[in-house]
Order: sequence, then structure tokens, then C-alpha cells
Amino acid sequence: MNIVVENLPTYRIAYMRQVGQYGPGNIHVMEKLKKWMKEKNLLTESAIILGIPQDNPETTPSENCRYDACVVISADYQMDNSICESELAGGKYVIYTIKHTVEDIQKAWVEIFPAIQNSGYQIDTKPILERYKGDMIYNDYCELCVPVIPL
Repeated sequence: MNIVVENLPTYRIAYMRQVGQYGPGNIHVMEKLKKWMKEKNLLTESAIILGIPQDNPETTPSENCRYDACVVISADYQMDNSICESELAGGKYVIYTIKHTVEDIQKAWVEIFPAIQNSGYQIDTKPILERYKGDMIYNDYCELCVPVIPL
């Protein structure tokens, strides 16, 4: 596994939340976000879209799992009440680029944690991110971004 470590900045984000079992609902809220982005002229090649599972499905009942579909917005972007706004703390992340298929995502979840430990890091308490930027949005690739701190 090819591990890349990146320092992500603090992002201002606009987001939509899905509550319930992870899966098809995540896809639905992400499509809803992209529709909103298109209406607001934010669905561009420079857009950064994030998928943020907020809860661990092993410790949170599936009906309570929260998934946020987000887009990074500029400091001067004028928000309206059609979407939520927040800030995502930056920091050090291990980045793993994968094909966005069920099989590749499952494989990544199995491989990424041992690879992080072997790289001299441990997982931080911030949420793990799915990041889509540039042509990834249209080519079915994503980056798993795992927050880390040195051992």
C-alpha cells in the first residue's frame, strides 16, 4: 500500500447530512449535494467534495449513524439557509487513493490500518474522510484520508 502523508488545512464546508445505515443513503445525499452544487455553480474542476462518516458502525446503532456530504467553500462564499455550514479541522492525514468500488473500498479498509501502524503513525480521533477532487468526481476514484499523529 502506498501511503502519502499530507497536512490538510482547516476547511470551511457546506454540508448535507444523512442519518441511518451507511450505504445507499450516503449515495443519495451525495447526489443531492452535487445537484445543489450545480445550482450554485460550485460543481467545478477545482471543487473538493468530502464524504464524512461521523460514527463507527461497530459501536453506533445503524439507525443513528451520521454521514455528511460536504463541499469545501471559500471564506467569502455567501451561504443561504438551503444547506448547513461548518468548519473541518485540518491536520496530518494519511492519504490512500482508491477506485471507488465496493470491492476496492472494502480492501482499503482491511489494508489501511496495518499500513498506518507500520508507517510510524497512529490514528487520531478526528473523522476519516473520503475526498473527491478534480477529475476524481467524474472518474470513480476517491482518497481515503485518515487523521494521524506520530507514534
